[in-house]
Amino acid sequence: MAYAVKELFYTLQGEGAQTGRAAVFLRFTGCNLWTGLEKDRDRGQGGCSRWCDTDFVGMDGQGGGRFSTAEALASAVQEAWRPGPDGGTPLVVCTGGEPLLQLDAPLVAALHTRGFAIAVETNGTQEAPAGLDWVCVSPKAGGHLVLRAGNELKLIFPQQGLSPDDVEGLAFTHFFLQPLDGPDKLRNMQLAVEYCLAHPKWRLSLQTHKFLGIP
Repeated sequence: MAYAVKELFYTLQGEGAQTGRAAVFLRFTGCNLWTGLEKDRDRGQGGCSRWCDTDFVGMDGQGGGRFSTAEALASAVQEAWRPGPDGGTPLVVCTGGEPLLQLDAPLVAALHTRGFAIAVETNGTQEAPAGLDWVCVSPKAGGHLVLRAGNELKLIFPQQGLSPDDVEGLAFTHFFLQPLDGPDKLRNMQLAVEYCLAHPKWRLSLQTHKFLGIP
């Protein structure tokens, strides 16, 4: 299988339970909930097209391109990692778009062979290959949720058509609310803070990479 990658780069995880951890971000091209094109903002079946701020169209980003084999892509991930003198397990975060449209068993095996822990950030509408080390599901209103268990559930909040009550009973270890970005982001931050204070099962996730100005 060939893999279409928007971008591949080394940075710090900016949000969720692993905020601040060094990682290689592997952003796959494409999503099953909308095209990523501005002309289709009103057509996304998952509702996220109205507010999604991620560019997952094409293969023109840093480190992006088409990789003909799992070994070739895993080698590119390994080259992007910057091992430090203190060791530590290298981490690759597979994201998108929707990474589970492309992430498969051969790529999981190739990354594990190179010593990487594999995290995935998914909308949860696709089955996941076996062997993933960290599964973060960010459900979208209107999307059919297939992955109903994992390490981390991260809900964009407030989200029309999907509330914390709808997903708090799922089998995840961590539950995060992440304020919806956009013109009302300050108000959305306050709403998320208030909700977490009133419902301690939920923790606040902020996009710290945006505050820091890193990818």
